[in-house]
Amino acid sequence: MSTPDETRWLVTGAGGALGSDLVAILTAAGADVVGLDRTQFDLSAPAADLTARLAEIAPTVVINAAAYTRVDDAEADEATALAINGTAPGVIAAWCARNGSRLIQVSTDYVFNGDATRPYQVDDPTGPTGAYGRTKLAGEQAVLAASGDGHVVRTGWLYGERGTSFIRTIGGRLSAGDAVQVVTDQVGAPTWTRDLADRLIELGTAEVASGVWHCSAAGTASWYEVAVALSEELGVDPGLVGRTTSEAFVRPARRPAYSVLANDAWIAAGLPAMPDWRVSLHAALPAVL
Repeated sequence: MSTPDETRWLVTGAGGALGSDLVAILTAAGADVVGLDRTQFDLSAPAADLTARLAEIAPTVVINAAAYTRVDDAEADEATALAINGTAPGVIAAWCARNGSRLIQVSTDYVFNGDATRPYQVDDPTGPTGAYGRTKLAGEQAVLAASGDGHVVRTGWLYGERGTSFIRTIGGRLSAGDAVQVVTDQVGAPTWTRDLADRLIELGTAEVASGVWHCSAAGTASWYEVAVALSEELGVDPGLVGRTTSEAFVRPARRPAYSVLANDAWIAAGLPAMPDWRVSLHAALPAVL
């Protein structure tokens, strides 16, 4: 991880799993970092308030890890999700472009329709099927339209020490000896926020052109396979994990059936590759559970 002395970092969403890891890693490295949570930097605030706060901090690299992530709620409140996920990133990107700062906008696999049969490349056509994906795609487009040093980094299936996640929820239930029913028809790659944070920081000072990146754990698994792996890591009976399908969990927003992102462009640019999801799961569990 490189953090040149002249770099001043701003991490938004610092109260979340990814944001808190970013701040912790940068602080440990002795970097000049400002981490702001939702109460300190509200992306739903007027543009003038956001730009005034940015001018006050004067960052040289902004990592926007803040987002409206309540996927189901977004179906009924797309306007709020759009303000946070779509409009605010555009405001931040415009400020960064005017002031020569780099922006790393964290995005999601939900910008795709989830019908693929091979990992999504960065230039594959997008086609979100729900409000969350549409608003995140709007944010991507706004960042790229600002014509500055803007980087969109798509990732997915995140878990960390903070917040809710499949790993924490299912891991906790398995640890308690509870049986779980887990879907076999949603496929992705669980990504530890600590791994992702390390790589976003590398991107923050890398000599690479702006654009779209994919950065998620290597490998592929269904949620069912992840739950079985959890049982093995925890030393509990894998028989506690039962099979089911998405039809058993009716939700307002459709979940992508296929969420695997190809990291080819990331690796080709000389950026550090992500570990396999199972390797990271083993390393993460003592901290996450």
